[in-house]
Amino acid sequence: MNELKALCVYCGSSSGERPEYAAQARAFGAELARRDIALVYGGGKVGLMGIVADAVMAGGGRVIGVIPRHLVEKEVAHAGLTEMHVVETMHERKTRMYELSQAFVALPGGFGTLDEMFEMLTWAQLGLHTYPCAFLDVQGYYRRLRQAMQHMVDEAFVRSPQLEGVWFGEDIDALFDWMADYRPTYVPKWIDKSAVAP
Repeated sequence: MNELKALCVYCGSSSGERPEYAAQARAFGAELARRDIALVYGGGKVGLMGIVADAVMAGGGRVIGVIPRHLVEKEVAHAGLTEMHVVETMHERKTRMYELSQAFVALPGGFGTLDEMFEMLTWAQLGLHTYPCAFLDVQGYYRRLRQAMQHMVDEAFVRSPQLEGVWFGEDIDALFDWMADYRPTYVPKWIDKSAVAP
């Protein structure tokens, strides 16, 4: 792919149960700063969101937050970012994060993290973007999700190349190596054309 200038991270507003989650978020943020790749994220100061943002800034990197106004008003917005975009809705937030980014990485998180990442996977599936999507699988956090996604392939709801184009792993250097060599392969979403209405 072309030179990566901005990467979107989806992750938890909690730090999770294991200290390894925070440690890997910190290491990932430090690596973004070292590689001079801007972080685009949800603008929060709490949980893994705050940890990865703080690590980028501590390394001298750029951090761009995108947060809905109702969360600013609940005082979870990070006050020390390079840029902060305040939007009105969650839908606007996801769109703006997409517009600012060239790659998407999910660290451990909950429903919101999966909502955001699966929207990007769906858009890739539909040919709406050609950016890499990856799961940083800290301590096997996403192992069962990967198995569930393989089940979708096995049951003919997802095509195999669509899953093969998504990276899962825990090694940060390996993730960046994969993104550097990433070549999108679009295949039509529909497996059984007879099931598509004319």
